[in-house]
Amino acid sequence: MIKPREKAPELQIKLVNNTTWKLSDQSPENFTLVLFYRGKHCPVCKSQLEELQKKLDKFTDRGVNVIAISSDTEDVAKATHKEWDISNIPLGYDFSIEEARQWGLFISSGIKEEPELFTEPGLFLITPDQTVYWESIQSMPFGRPGFNDVLGGIDYILKADYPARGEA
Repeated sequence: MIKPREKAPELQIKLVNNTTWKLSDQSPENFTLVLFYRGKHCPVCKSQLEELQKKLDKFTDRGVNVIAISSDTEDVAKATHKEWDISNIPLGYDFSIEEARQWGLFISSGIKEEPELFTEPGLFLITPDQTVYWESIQSMPFGRPGFNDVLGGIDYILKADYPARGEA
């Protein structure tokens, strides 16, 4: 598990627009929000990402770059991007289970129509120098932080110059 104030693992991921996204290439004004989601099979993920799409400008206005990532295959991720209302969210795919474990994400074995293995949700705010500032990791699809809470937290962090917590 990565603690706040520690360097995030290097992250390089293919996007559905046929480009490659690299964490170390990001230069946000304040943060990069990395949202790991379970995959196309997850209706809670669909709701979460569609909510993120609606609030994307609010993150951009706060100097926050956003990306959403799953372990789905290219074909499944491209179908997700096409079918869900998330056209402006950079969508990464083929995130390996090994890399997910480096990030401290929970891994589940598929049931019913799910992939054999996939990541459970995680939300990370990463500073411009690629250190972890805030992380929220779930072992279930439920109980994810709401984006209004995240935006409110970012507002407070920026106003109060609040340090990352949880490092001890």
